[in-house]
Amino acid sequence: MGGPNLELFKFAVYVFFPVAIMFHYGNPEWYEKHVLPMKDTFWPKEENTNKIPHDRATIRAELAKYKAERQAARRAQQQQVADAQPSTSADTPRLV
Repeated sequence: MGGPNLELFKFAVYVFFPVAIMFHYGNPEWYEKHVLPMKDTFWPKEENTNKIPHDRATIRAELAKYKAERQAARRAQQQQVADAQPSTSADTPRLV
C-alpha cells in the first residue's frame, strides 16, 4: 500500500477539489461572463412564453379552447379511420 503520505495526498485532493470547483464556478464574475449570455440561447424570452390564466373567466375560456381542439382532433381521427375502412356494398361477396 502507499503509506501515510499517499493517504494525506488523497485526503487533500478529496477536500480541495470540490472546494476549488465551487470557488471557480460559484464566482459571480464567472457566472455573469459565461452563464448569463448563454441563458438567452436556451430559454425563450418572457414575452414568448405561455401566460398562465389567473382569473376564472380566462381559465374557463382556455379549458373550452382545449376541449374544442381535442374534439376536432378526435373527429379528424375518426374521419381518417372511416375513410381508410373499405366500404362493403351488397354486390361484393363477403366471406363469413
